[in-house]
Order: sequence, then structure tokens, then C-alpha cells
Amino acid sequence: MLPSMPRHARERFLAEPRVGVLGVTDSRGGDRAPLLVPVWYGYEPGGDVVVGTSRENIKARLLRAAGRFSLCVQDETRPYRYVSVEGPVTAVEDPIAPAVREALAHRYLDPEEARAYLAATSAQLKEDVLFRMRPERWRSADFAAFAADFAEEGAGGSSG
Repeated sequence: MLPSMPRHARERFLAEPRVGVLGVTDSRGGDRAPLLVPVWYGYEPGGDVVVGTSRENIKARLLRAAGRFSLCVQDETRPYRYVSVEGPVTAVEDPIAPAVREALAHRYLDPEEARAYLAATSAQLKEDVLFRMRPERWRSADFAAFAADFAEEGAGGSSG
């Protein structure tokens, strides 16, 4: 069994600025797998996950059709950790509020880069919408527990 994170740790982990991978059912028919795409997202412990995207792209169309999505974030450095959340879309804000778009840019970029990004993509503000998701199901793993076990075994190993 994977070592899961306690609630406060997984919420704090999700609140850190990480690139998430959004997953949503692809309802276009045939034998399509779920759509998985990297996204910027926002989250505060106890709140909703927010994701902005263009109103007319496939991601937005599938999110509207499915009415729910998953988001997975990870730490790619040892010891590995991840948090995955899944839940219903609770609101679609159309258009995205300028303050929310600014907050997302500043979450991922330093202040100068964020200002330049927002200026260069200002036309996007009219095209972007925001999806809010209330986390219902959480999955997490923190492999630090395994690392601690290995360290203890190495320190107390046999000398023979």
C-alpha cells in the first residue's frame, strides 16, 4: 500500500505552484482515452481548484460535457510525492476575471515575467473562461516514508 499524505499535507502540497495534469473524459466517441493536458491551476486549502482555458478549445468543450475532471500534481525530486483530486465542476466563470488571470500568472512566473506575459496575452482575457472544481476524491502518496525505511535498514544493516 502506498504511503498516503494526511489531509493538511496533501492540501498544502496541492496549494504549492506546480504544473498540474488535468484529465477529463473524452466524449467525442470511438475508442478515445481521457484527454490529459498540463495546466496552470490555483488552489487554496479547503477551496476549489481553478483552471483557466480558452472558451472554445477542446478542453473547455470536454469539461462542459463531462461536468467533472481530475487534476494530478507531483514532485519529481526524491522522495517522490503526488496528489490527485477529482470532483465536479461547480462553476464556469465566463469570461475569466482579470484578477484571477493575473493571480495565476503571478503564481507561476516572477513579477516581471508575469507582467510581460499578461501584456503579451491580453487579448486572451476576452477568450478565456475559468472552471471551478470542488475536490471530492483525493489520492496521494509520499514516498518519504519508504526513504526513511531504507535509511534505517542501511544504518542498521548486517556487518557480516
